Amino acid sequence: MPRPIEALVHTAALAHNVARARAAVPDARLWAVVKANAYGHGIERAYEGLRGADGFALLDLAEAERIRALGWRGPVLLLEGVFEPRDLELVSRLDLWHTVHCIEQIEWLAAHKTSAPQHVFLKMNSGMNRLGFRPESYRSAWARLNALPQVGEIGLITHFSDADGARGIEHQVRTFAAVTRDLPGERSVANSAAILRHHGTGGLPGVLRGFQGNDWVRAGIMSYGSAADHPEHDAEHWNLRPAMTLHTRLIATQQLEPGDTVGYGSSFTAERPMRIGIAACGYADGYPRHAGSGTPVLVDGEHTRTVGRVSMDMLAVDLSGLPQAGVGSEVTLWGHGPGDTILSIDEVARAAGTIGYELMCALALRVPVRVVD
Repeated sequence: MPRPIEALVHTAALAHNVARARAAVPDARLWAVVKANAYGHGIERAYEGLRGADGFALLDLAEAERIRALGWRGPVLLLEGVFEPRDLELVSRLDLWHTVHCIEQIEWLAAHKTSAPQHVFLKMNSGMNRLGFRPESYRSAWARLNALPQVGEIGLITHFSDADGARGIEHQVRTFAAVTRDLPGERSVANSAAILRHHGTGGLPGVLRGFQGNDWVRAGIMSYGSAADHPEHDAEHWNLRPAMTLHTRLIATQQLEPGDTVGYGSSFTAERPMRIGIAACGYADGYPRHAGSGTPVLVDGEHTRTVGRVSMDMLAVDLSGLPQAGVGSEVTLWGHGPGDTILSIDEVARAAGTIGYELMCALALRVPVRVVD
């Protein structure tokens, strides 16, 4: 039989999370963000659950080709735009929208020969300091784009650096609103954290309520059931459902005596007699090697913890208080467990000193993946 590890992609959870984004900002159109191979879920596997969105936002041309191959004929946005002039030929052929964030991209457009004007989103660097034109040069960039026959509609876009934290978004909203006040075009400013935290949902103040920048919102991590502002709020608080489950089974048990150690480096020492189980999952499957003893896990739907260092193909779990658990018991590393149990990927990520995004994206190719409704 094959090794018992498996990942599940839950299309019903994806559809539910998209609906939650719509409910938070009912007057906006919705991008489902599928960059990084749909945050590790697989674009083809996630497509059915996300197709209720108004468009797909992604990173590169290869991902755009995959979305078009699935039959999607609606808007597709390249979030970082094109990377070299010849990319614009495929943009035209696939009818893609694309972000313009630097002067070089404007120059490439000016030299591009096309019979159909392209739909672009001009990006403002309103404080994130990654991509985009600074506020003082934004309007001149817009004027240059607007003068090009290669360009049709010009949308306006920015990205928040602190939508998930205490600093918030007001400083960036003020900057974006002031600079774009009288410019035409659709606006897109809200990522997952802004959708949930700044539209007056969840008991938080609605900084973006009534703001004229909600033509398009970008549902990224929330589409996959992770809370963008964890640990302040969890997925349950936002009524999000895990879209990925990683589970396996116990393949052995060991009885420890006081002083016995577990795993490489003997990083865990038993202080009392205890029983542990060995699960068929390790860092070669995408489970974080830096997850230390105490990382939450479910065994047969019961909460317990890991013990010792994660190795390439195995990890150990504490079976104290779980006398029924043994070889063959189901181990949920994150996601949906037996019955109605859930282990949030955010809890696992926090214990490992990272974020849920990284765990989703790190799922290894050797792990079989099955799509379930």
